[in-house]
Amino acid sequence: MRVDGVWGVLRALSRVPSEADRQLQATGYRLAAALSGRVAGAARSDSRQSALMAGTVRAVGGEIVAGGSARVGRRGTPAYKILFGSEYGARVLPQFRPHRGSGSYWMWAEILRSKAEIDRESADGAERVVRAIDRGV
Repeated sequence: MRVDGVWGVLRALSRVPSEADRQLQATGYRLAAALSGRVAGAARSDSRQSALMAGTVRAVGGEIVAGGSARVGRRGTPAYKILFGSEYGARVLPQFRPHRGSGSYWMWAEILRSKAEIDRESADGAERVVRAIDRGV
């Protein structure tokens, strides 16, 4: 995903007081927690392989993570061995759906469907921080 202007924002945020930084992080944590539930739901409703990944989706430090070394399925396969095939498909491995290139079957597709909400919540969180800084808090 390409985000224009991110370096300017990061430079500006590096000059933000530490309390404001904590508030921005809290906004990110809340967003990630809300979205991780929807991403897990998208995994459950997509395919059997994706449904195996639903239990591994969680919010960690303001990010959404999935997969890992947890064993899933009746054969106890490590989740990381199934994650990318369930999300993007595969060209050679017949147990996965067709490869979508840069397209997504469930995880990124759900995050991109939530883009308007992510933008709105992020802007609201940043606006609250700016107002607090203006008040001198």
